[in-house]
Formats: sequence, C-alpha cells, structure tokens
Amino acid sequence: MAEKEIMLGNAAIARGAWEAGVKVSAAYPGTPSTEISENLVKYPGVYAEWSPNEKVAAEVAIGASIAGVRAMASMKHVGLNVASDPLYSVSYIGVNGGLLFCVADDPGLYSSQNEQDTRLIGRSAHVPVLEPSDSKEAHDYTKLAFELSEKYDTPVILRTTTRIGHSQGEVELSDRAEPEDRPYERNIMKNVMMPGMAKGRHVYVEEREKKMAEDAFSMEINRIEMGDTKIGFITSGVAYQYVKEVFPEASVLKLGLVYPMSEKLIRDFASRVDRLIIFEELEPFTESFVKSLGIKCEGKELFTLQGEYSANMLRQRLKGEDAGYEAARVPNRPPILCPGCPHRSTYYVLKKLGIHASGDIGCYTLGAVAPLGVVDTTVCMGASISMLHGMEKARGKDYIKNWVAVIGDSTFMHTGINSLEDLAYNRSTATVLILDNSTTGMTGHQDHAATGKTLDGTEVPAISIYKVCKAMNIEHVVEVDAFDTVELEKVIKEETARDELSVIIVCAPCALLKGQKFPYKVRAVPEKCKKCGMCLKPGCPAIKRREDGTIEIDDTLCNGCGLCVGLCNFGALEKYEV
Repeated sequence: MAEKEIMLGNAAIARGAWEAGVKVSAAYPGTPSTEISENLVKYPGVYAEWSPNEKVAAEVAIGASIAGVRAMASMKHVGLNVASDPLYSVSYIGVNGGLLFCVADDPGLYSSQNEQDTRLIGRSAHVPVLEPSDSKEAHDYTKLAFELSEKYDTPVILRTTTRIGHSQGEVELSDRAEPEDRPYERNIMKNVMMPGMAKGRHVYVEEREKKMAEDAFSMEINRIEMGDTKIGFITSGVAYQYVKEVFPEASVLKLGLVYPMSEKLIRDFASRVDRLIIFEELEPFTESFVKSLGIKCEGKELFTLQGEYSANMLRQRLKGEDAGYEAARVPNRPPILCPGCPHRSTYYVLKKLGIHASGDIGCYTLGAVAPLGVVDTTVCMGASISMLHGMEKARGKDYIKNWVAVIGDSTFMHTGINSLEDLAYNRSTATVLILDNSTTGMTGHQDHAATGKTLDGTEVPAISIYKVCKAMNIEHVVEVDAFDTVELEKVIKEETARDELSVIIVCAPCALLKGQKFPYKVRAVPEKCKKCGMCLKPGCPAIKRREDGTIEIDDTLCNGCGLCVGLCNFGALEKYEV
C-alpha cells in the first residue's frame, strides 16, 4: 500500500515537484507561496534558491529548462507581474526540460496589496493554467504539469490560492522519478526571440493552444460529475469544494485545466442541465468564456468579484439562508508592529519631525496606521524610492524636504537597487531610509543576498548594502542604530536638509529573528509615573495604562528594546537584566 501523509497544499506541491524529478527551483518569498521552496529545499537532488526577485527566479528556471532539466519558479500573484517579462517570451520559446511556474493568488487580501487573477495572465501570455482543489490535486497536478509542459512544448502555470496552499489534506506519496536530462541543441529559431524568429513562434503558440483546448475534452483533470440536472455548476479550485459541500446532489463540471478550456466539453455539460451556474473566485474568467459561446449561464450577478468565496456564501445566495453557519463575530484586530520592532523607533522619530514617508512592501508598511501614521503611499516592491523621485521632479526639491522613502533590506535587494540607481543617475536630492532588520520579515524570516545565508542555510559572503549604495557614487550614506533615537533624529535632520541624494541605513535585527535575544526587559516604576503618555506614542503593544492612569508593562510581550525608556523623562520605566 502506498504511503500517505497529511500535507499543506504548498508542501504537497514541493513533494510533487520532487517526485516529478525537478532539479532546479528558484523563488522569491511571498505569502501565500513561500512554503513551497522551504519544503522543496529539504529534498535531495534539487537545487533550490531564494532569488533577488521573481524575474530573476523565472530566468533561472528558464535557463535550467533550456539546458534540459525539469525546473520551476514559485511566487505569489503580484510576483508574477515582476516575472511577466520573461514569462511572455518563454511562452513563444517553449521548453526543453519541463518548466513550471507556481503562482499563488490571494483572494481576500490576506497578505497582499491587491487581488488579481493569474488565469488572466495565463490567457494573455498563451500559457496553460492548472488549478488544484486540494492538497492531493496540488501534488498530482504538479507532476502532471511537467508532463504537459514537455508534451506540448510550453511552460505551464500551476495556480493556487491562499486557501489551497495553507490547508491540509491527504497526499499519496511516490518515489522520485529520474527523467533523463534532455540534450541541448542549438536552435536560434526557437530560443532567440528576435522579431523574425518570434513571428514564426507566435504562429506555433496559437496552434499549440488550439491543440491543448481540443485535448482538454478528454483530460482526466476535467471531469463531469452528473447528479440532479435541475442545477449544474462549472467550477474549479477551492470553489469546487464549496459546491460539493452545499450542493452534493448537483451536477458539476470540474475544471482542472482552467486555461485553455474545451468548448466541446462545456457545451456537452451545459446541454445536460436546466440551470447553469459558474462559481469561481475573483474574475469572471470561465463565465466570460461560457457566455462567449452563446450559452446562458449565471455567475457574477449572484456572487461578488471581491474577496474569498465560502460554502456559506453559496448557501446564502442560492438557498436564501445560512443554515446555521453564521460567521463568528470576533473583535477587529488590525495588524501591528511587534514589541521590540526596530521600525517602531524609526517611525516615532519621523512622526516627531513631521516627515512623510513614501512606503514600500513589508512589515514596515504598518507605519501607515495609527498611532504612527507616517507612511503615506504604498504601491509595489521598490516603488517607494522611485515614487519619491517622481514627486521631486514634479514639484521641486523643496517639496520633498519633509519626505523620505522607506524600504526594507530584502525589498531593497529585490527591486529597490534599480530605483536608487535612477535617483543617483538623475541627480535626485531625496533621502532614502533602508530599514535593515537582517531578514525578509513579513513572509517568515527568509534570507536574502545581504544576510549571508542561502535557502539551504549555507553561509556565504553577505552583500553590503552600504557598499552597494557607495558604488552608485552616493556620497552621503550613513548607518545608524534604529534604537538610538537621539542619533537617528540628528541624522534624519541633517540628511533631509541636504540638496543632494543621501541614504540612511537604519540597522537593528527583527525582534523575532531566530537567535535574536534581548538581554533586558523593561518594568514600570508607578510611583514615578507622571501619566504624560509619552511612552504610549510609539504604540508598543507591551505598554498599557492602569485604571489610575499610570503605566504597566506586559512582561510576556516586552522584548526589552528600551525605546520607551528613552522616551520617559521621569525614570518611570527602567531596564532590568533577564
């Protein structure tokens, strides 16, 4: 009997890739995809890396594929935007060894700046898209994706969502396949995308896509489950699970290959049911295709375009009641910076000085909300620096005297370097704060090129952010301790007053980083407290008022960073050794 194991969807993808014989994996950490690489690196026979960004990860995987081995790149949905440049062109080129893009969408915006639907990018790039409904299918579809990739000479996208990647299910394990490396043959008509070659490959891509759509009719991952013909659903992904839970008696067309779709299969199913409903998260992707065939169906007029779907939504919209599944009412708990977070002291100083921040993607984005309220903009990875440059060029250097750009160390290595290069080249006078907490904090403490460790834990020479900035001929580059608020305030005043570009590297490890230990905690001295509230201004969750207005410290939360101690002028807070 085959061994079975309960696995997260992301772990199941990693296992499927290993069993498929993947030899090269590249990724940039991004929730909800991060655990794919963290699991895959544990298996023997696979080279797995954290790349500086998703574009580089895609190109590493493409190079491995052209060299003749099975390869993959993993990322979240917005990461695919960064990787779109190579994706669109490798669609024309095709593959040598099987090539997979694992892309995790985030319906419900659990950890992202937008909701977008990867199926649309697959269609636009003419790349087939598979979508699993549980951990078992995440495992099985990953293996199938490599077979389809090599059969049809195409990269393949495996589209998952937060719910699939972070839910557990039973997976049947197999041994690792060892497909022979495919020989490399020089073929510039296929592999060099100059206009003359690309024109011919575009014709090939259209024919390939047409063939896949025809073959989709008989693919096992697309299946009709006939039941009550009064109502029929076309669905895919986790939405399929909700349909089966709420309408177990209904007829269902489950799509595993969500792009391209089989017209013949859809017409066949639609002809068998009285009422046809398309149940899919995010965009009306399947619905639009079905309607383009002239088939009457219902979809987004019943269900929302926004957010994550659920079984209860289906009950409410189609049965008119929640059947006792009313969502639990819980207090609203917005995310906050952790106790001891070095970003808190930085934002405290910026707010004290009345400075606005052009923000970026990371834990430090939380500087936008009360009580800190410093970050004014956040768009995408690396945008903080180049947006501030745009502000200066639009309104002049005096306009940005009370502005800075803030960006984390991992995000700086991702796409911030290019943005800073633009400022150095085009003579900006902006001030950039690189908040160096020695990790990729928001996604769970992954390493990057400036931390000195690779994905498998190997120690390597760390790239110096300071030296990178100096190599751009930026004269004013200053490193300062994040918790030395007096020095930090002095440096920020000096650098924002300059009429030339400057960089402040604010350094202190993430409070939750493995191995990070604070030698102190803080305790309150109530009899000295003047109830002024100065220590409350940074918004540390370890500090709260007593009923009498004095301050107390939650010893279980305090990390002993000492920020509050430096703000109290009356000795009502003091450090003690632990």
